[in-house]
Amino acid sequence: MSSLAYCRMDKFTKIRRILIAVLVLNWLVAFSKIIYGLITRCASMTADGIHSFGDGVSNVIGLIGIWVASKPKDEIHPYGHKKFETIATLGIAVILFLAALNILRDAFVRIWHPVTPDITTFSFVLMFLTMAVNIFVMRYETKKGHELSSDILICDALHTRSDVFASLAVIGTLVSIKMGISVLDTIVASLIAILIAKSGLKILKSSSEVLCDGSVLSGKRIANIVNKIQGVKSVHNIRTRGRKDDIHVDLHVIINAKMHIDDAHKLSHKIESMLKGGILGVTDVIVHMEPHEHR
Repeated sequence: MSSLAYCRMDKFTKIRRILIAVLVLNWLVAFSKIIYGLITRCASMTADGIHSFGDGVSNVIGLIGIWVASKPKDEIHPYGHKKFETIATLGIAVILFLAALNILRDAFVRIWHPVTPDITTFSFVLMFLTMAVNIFVMRYETKKGHELSSDILICDALHTRSDVFASLAVIGTLVSIKMGISVLDTIVASLIAILIAKSGLKILKSSSEVLCDGSVLSGKRIANIVNKIQGVKSVHNIRTRGRKDDIHVDLHVIINAKMHIDDAHKLSHKIESMLKGGILGVTDVIVHMEPHEHR
């Protein structure tokens, strides 16, 4: 196994371990909220628990995506399997949308059949404890997601961040219920559903950029590197695509029309190595050589 392949396997192993640890924490938080929310008949707390449960399901999807993405290149997938990690984030978005619809449905039912939740001191203690866990998970996943260039971890951290805001809203709702304004429970549950759907849209947008080959790097940044290489007269038609940790670049380079083909070949390799060494994440470079025509 090459050193590059070993590093990739090591990366996927680290992401897998992080997702498993986060999965345990997410489902601990989720079941605590759901069970206590059902017992106290608090719609906003139950909705928040469903949101947290969605976090856990997204971790499972992430684990499956990482398992597929870690596979080496083959004849059918000559560019590798890394985009499967990005595809897995679409599954997270779908789960968020379904959770939002379910919460909105329950909220509308409560409009016609009002319920007064039974709020105690333990309700507040539980919410503060679970929110503290969510904040820890969000910061940890965000940090590791950027360190490992992992779409799954970054998207999951966004999901968890919406959990934190939802928990704050629930705590505010518990205070209002104590004050006798129980209708806010239904309103906040609806707002949480909208927040969940918004997180899903954000994930959908970032994932579609990768899957639809959106531009990853500035052409000017690439041109600045290539134009400094001796033998290059100019560069144009620069295109980039892929994930931030797997960037593919192709460009057209103008060279002297009298340059020998061996020298042009060496120059293309130099351009490739300069881009891979100068820009983090570049894994593939295709150089199209064009002769400079004197007029």
